[in-house]
Amino acid sequence: MRDEACRRSAAAALRLVGLAALLLVGGCAVGPDFAPPPAPVAESWLESKSKAVETKRQRYDDWWRVFRDPVLDRLIEIASTENLTLLSAGTRVLQARATLGIAIGELYPQQQQAIGAVTYNLRSRSDPTTVPVIAASNYWRDVLGVQALWEIDIWGKFRRGVESADSAYLASIASYDDILVTLIGDVARTYVGIRTLEKQIAIARANVVRQSKVLRIARDKYEGGTATKLDVFQAENVLATTQASIPQLTLQLQQGQNALRVLLGMAPEPLGFLLARSTGKIPSAPGKVMVGIPADLLRRRPDIRAAELRAAAQSAQIGVAFADLLPAVSITGTFGGAASTLLGNNLANIFQPTGRFFTIGPSFQWNLLNYGQITNNVRLQDATLQQYLVDYQNSVLNAQREVEDGLSATLQSRAQAAYLQKATKAAEGALGIALLEYQQGTRDFTTVLTAEQNLYAAQNSLAQATGNAATGLVAVYRALGGGWQIREGRGFVDPATAEEMRARTDWGGLLAPAGAPLQPDPGLPGPENRGPTVGAPEW
Repeated sequence: MRDEACRRSAAAALRLVGLAALLLVGGCAVGPDFAPPPAPVAESWLESKSKAVETKRQRYDDWWRVFRDPVLDRLIEIASTENLTLLSAGTRVLQARATLGIAIGELYPQQQQAIGAVTYNLRSRSDPTTVPVIAASNYWRDVLGVQALWEIDIWGKFRRGVESADSAYLASIASYDDILVTLIGDVARTYVGIRTLEKQIAIARANVVRQSKVLRIARDKYEGGTATKLDVFQAENVLATTQASIPQLTLQLQQGQNALRVLLGMAPEPLGFLLARSTGKIPSAPGKVMVGIPADLLRRRPDIRAAELRAAAQSAQIGVAFADLLPAVSITGTFGGAASTLLGNNLANIFQPTGRFFTIGPSFQWNLLNYGQITNNVRLQDATLQQYLVDYQNSVLNAQREVEDGLSATLQSRAQAAYLQKATKAAEGALGIALLEYQQGTRDFTTVLTAEQNLYAAQNSLAQATGNAATGLVAVYRALGGGWQIREGRGFVDPATAEEMRARTDWGGLLAPAGAPLQPDPGLPGPENRGPTVGAPEW
């Protein structure tokens, strides 16, 4: 009879668990399904009609190689593996992966515990509420078993939580990629700035040499009685002014090198071993600028992907908040054994059929009197989603602005450099003629000084325009969102950091082995289980 009752109880328990599983699988998911908002995208670039702009599609995985500068290639390689800001972003990816694992765990029994206790009990004989019905007032008691509590995901609250955490995880990867794109652009821009300043310093020194010769000519003519002391003073003034520009340019160069060291993750140390292997010229690129079409930005630019994924994660939070308006149904169960030394029993009976016990049954909780708080939380989540949707649209606009700004800077700086090239040649010719005529006594010294100043100004402006053209091209390719692809096949943290984290914590398969990419976590949902998709990213 007892065994039959146990079987019936067990069958009832199984039916209850089966019903819970059915509710879990067949339940709905409250809250909105995410759909990306329409983005304001132009059909073509404003500069697309320029002969220097090519709009056919292409990849920008290693756009910096258009400069054909091996030093720049090496600097970007170092920065992509040593930059500390990028490493910090990689740790945030790991945080998001762990958070996703926590969210997935909510789909299963939220409380799973093994319980056990051995207690010695002495019951009071003076307290009527504890007077034993048996003679013994002291005894031993032991309990051993397992217990679980499972809130059934009828309304999709936990599934929405997984959906939100999954989108947040993908957004963390996109944010990592965006930091990598920014890093590559910063390295290239800083390198161009360094080469431009080096060129300007070289120009200043060459003009110092030229102006020193003119000063000697003025002194010789003064000592020969064919010129006044005014000519000497004017020549000294122009020379000293040019000499004074060198420390200022050197300061800017040192600041640029310091910025480059930070980008490379280096402490202050000489950079000659990296920078001296180049010809020292300002990087230049082919005349054609490959820009594709504006719509390509929506999938290539990681900051746009990150903005969309953050909105998707927030959309799922509306469902999580809305589920609190509905009753929460849970299944609670305990199974184990218990025994005591009362009535001739012993503690070992815990392992006998007579010592077994179990309880199982449903319960529910419904928030009936605080709907105002819950409803306002739903509104809060919805307003936050709307903010993220607007942020997404704004990021699309800013991406297009950045490309247009870079194109304008490149094309206009190239045009400026072409004019300045002519101006430099003309200034060189004017200085040669003015100096010759001054030596012959047919031209005053003011003409020579003006020619000197014009030549230095034209040469310096030409160097700046050439650097601006290269910097503008860097801005174009950075704005187009290329370069993040170089992290493919790598871990999000370097091998040394991964080993340091393993030494502290069991990371399982979440940390990549040395030199290998992050391993997939079998606990994470595949793309087919991620709920509403936000589009296939290019990773």
